Formats: sequence, structure tokens, C-alpha cells
Amino acid sequence: MTKKVFLINMNELPYKWDISPIVNISTVIMGQSPPSSTYNIDGEGLPFFQGKGEFGHLYPNVRKWCSKPSKIAKKNDVLISVRAPVGPTNLAPSDCCIGRGLAAIQPAEGIPSKYVLYYLRSIESEIESLGTGTTFKAISGPILRNLSIPIAPPNEQKRIVAEIEKQFFRLDEAVAALKRIKANLKRYKASVLKAAVEGKLTEEWRTRRGELPFAPTKDETGAELLKRILTERRKKWEEEYIKKYVGAHGHAPKDDKWKKKYKEPTVPKLDQYPHLPEGWAFTGIGQILAMDKDAMKTGPFGSLLKKHEHQPEGVPVLGIENIQAMRFVKGSKIHITKNKAQQLDGYCALPGDVLISRSGTVGEVCVVPSDIDEARISTNLMKISLAKDGLLPELFTFLFNGSPFVLNQVAELCKGSTRNFLNQEILKRIVFVLPTIEEQIEIIQAVDRQYTLLSKLEAEVNINLKRTERLRQSILKKAFSGKLVKQDTDDKPTNKLIDAIKLEKEKVI
Repeated sequence: MTKKVFLINMNELPYKWDISPIVNISTVIMGQSPPSSTYNIDGEGLPFFQGKGEFGHLYPNVRKWCSKPSKIAKKNDVLISVRAPVGPTNLAPSDCCIGRGLAAIQPAEGIPSKYVLYYLRSIESEIESLGTGTTFKAISGPILRNLSIPIAPPNEQKRIVAEIEKQFFRLDEAVAALKRIKANLKRYKASVLKAAVEGKLTEEWRTRRGELPFAPTKDETGAELLKRILTERRKKWEEEYIKKYVGAHGHAPKDDKWKKKYKEPTVPKLDQYPHLPEGWAFTGIGQILAMDKDAMKTGPFGSLLKKHEHQPEGVPVLGIENIQAMRFVKGSKIHITKNKAQQLDGYCALPGDVLISRSGTVGEVCVVPSDIDEARISTNLMKISLAKDGLLPELFTFLFNGSPFVLNQVAELCKGSTRNFLNQEILKRIVFVLPTIEEQIEIIQAVDRQYTLLSKLEAEVNINLKRTERLRQSILKKAFSGKLVKQDTDDKPTNKLIDAIKLEKEKVI
């Protein structure tokens, strides 16, 4: 025989209250999955609910119907998730079929369904702790039936439900306001980023800089910066070519015809270019990459890194989970041995490199932090090493997140594929903007200042959202310990209600 599961101390309850196992004041129906051939999405039969995944705030969302239900819950029965996860609750919106992930509790006459619902919500974490199982937790019928529930006098039950809903309504209004603030902060962040990459955030800075009485040496414009990078790139290529030629032939080339072999990277062609702030220029990714054969690299795939080579420890392999809203997230699910890491040396992620997700959330970017240890990239990432003092990595991430000019190009270039997937060829066809180095630094600092302030505000909002959840639980705890509403000396003792329910149950038997 299953013991009663007491989660409330009887001695702490008010006079006229009582405590009872759920089975004594209700009918408990454990769900059962009907044959899959009886499921449909055409509205034939009863709504069919399988688990917490369909739950809403109070009522579940109907996604399927069942023409031959095995177990039926009645309208306003309390539905409780009994498998993965254990504890969440809803009310049945109508007569419905319930699968094995749910149980239905039908309170006896005199006990409002919402009274039971709110009590179960007040002890949801305790119910979850009663679940058993290795693969996923579940709670058995006997455990559920023998859960203890404090029973207030009938009129007080109604007052408790009314007061809970009155206070919850106020909390809901507060939560809605906080969520509006959070959404506005998110929109404001996006507007800050857009203003930054279009030069509007630093417009005043450019004006002030031009009006300084003792102006510094004139800033190198974006076009001049690009020209310098390309000159240095060509010079390095020529030096390496001559070195290889001398090594192979024992002497330098006799003329300059070999210089024609150099392929000058150019800005990709577009039908329309936006207006640029003074001193800015357009560039392609090929023009601003570091002079390194692995400056743009897609993570290893296929035979280069097999699943059986994954290790629990060793050199971390970075994936899309390491990129979050222009922020690098430390940690790794996959590691490889030192020996394997040496074989994948070209896929090394170094401080200052830009990581770009190729699948999943396509185009998410972040900068590899300065304190990273040795790491390699996975097949779902690309890494970009930018030329020193060219387009700064942080600004590159801003462009990929906040520039309509860049984002529209990405969307257009990915159009038509079966799923969004970024690759090197697409990246080479994107046009970027290149401000002066001085303005890039000012943009990054300005965004950082704004984001620091906005992040503090977001943190406050999140703290207050968590506080509202704690307040909900506090309200529920008070409700079911008799401290939320006043007791009425005229209320009938609860034991008479429980006795009446018991008599009705005996008549049915």
C-alpha cells in the first residue's frame, strides 16, 4: 500500500482546515496513448494532449485530435504532466483525450478546479522531486493519488482563488510592462548598432574632430587605408614569390613579367551602393584579410575530423554554441588530442579572429578573446583573420549584426538554397564599409558605452522578472497555509465537506 505523501504540516493549518490525499477529494485518471492511427489534425474526435509541450499559461494548445480516445479528461479537470517533466499543470479546455505523459484530476463537487491547480503549482518543485527514472523522470499514479492537499472551508476556497487571481493579475500587468521594456531595450540596441555602422552614432564626433583648433595630423581615409593594406599585401606577396623563385632557381627573376601573376582583390560589384559618411570607403573581404593562406578558413569536415576522434578532454573544438550575440561563450562539448590538433593546425582559432556560424543561426559572429587557449574550429564555423589596422574585428561583428546593407546582401546571396548556409564564396561577394581607423575605434567605444548601460538595464529587468516569479510562489504559499485571506467564523468546517465527498464516492462504488 502506498503511503500518503505529506508536503504540508497539519499543525500549521488554520482552524477548520483539514488535509487529505488527493484521491479522497477527487478522481485521478492516468493518461494512456491511443493507437497512432486514431490521431489526426483535421479536428475529428476529441482534442488530444500528450504532455507539457502543449501547455499554455492556463489552457493547453490544441494541435491534434483523437477519433478513438483511450482516456478522457473532462472540461476544467486539472491536467498534470507526469513524465519529462514532472509537475507542470493546466486546465482541460473541454472534454479531451490524454496521453501517457499526463494525468487528469477531477475534483469532487465543492472543490474548485483552480483551487487544486494553484495548490499543485505551489508545490511543483516538490512534485518534481518525487519523480523517478534514469532516462527521464516520471511520477506514478499511486504517488500522485496520495499527494496531500490542504483543504480550506468551501467559501474560503473561493475567496482564496479570487485573491490569487486578483494578485496574479497585477503581477501579469507588471510582467507585461517589464517584457515591453525588455523588447524596447532590444530594439534600442539594434538601433544603436545600425546608427554605428551607418556613421550616425559618430556624426558629432566627426564634426568636432574637424573643428579642433589644433587638429591632429589628417586621418588616413578609408580609401587611403585600403590602398595601404593592398600595397602591403602586394609587397609581401612579391617578397615571398622572389624567395621561392630564388630557392628553386638559384637567382632572381630576369624581368618583371612574374608580377602579372598577382591577382589584386577587388570590391564586389553591386547594382546599388548606399551613401557613405565622409572618409569611409567600400571593401570586399578579400581586400582586408590578413596575408595568410589560412586567413579565411572553413572548419574541417568529412574525413578530416571523425566522430570517433572526439574526446572528453584535450584541445577544444569550437562550435556555434560558442557564439552568442557578438559575444564569445567559453567552453566546448568536443575536444581532440594534441596530435590531432597538430594535424588540424590550419583550423586554429587565435585571439582577434572572427568566428562566423555557417549553419543553425547563420551569420552569428564574435571575436575570439585574448585569453583563449589553443583551440580549433568545427565544420559549422568559418574563421576570419583580418589585416592589422584595417577593418577592426569588433566593427566587423557590428556590420554582420546591425548593417541592413550587409544583412540584405547575406539574405539575397543565401536565397534559393534549401536551407541558409554561409560559405566562403558568399562571403567573398559581400561588400563591407571601411571607416578610418580613428573612427572605427570611436564607433567601438561608443557602442560599448551604450551597450554597457543597456545591459545594466536589461539585468535589472531580468531581476525584476525573477522577483515576480518569487512573488507568485509567495502568494501561493500564503494561500495554502491560510495566510492570504481572512478566515470567517461562519464558514463550515472542512471535515464536513470531506465526509460528504467520501459518502458520494461510497455511493458510486
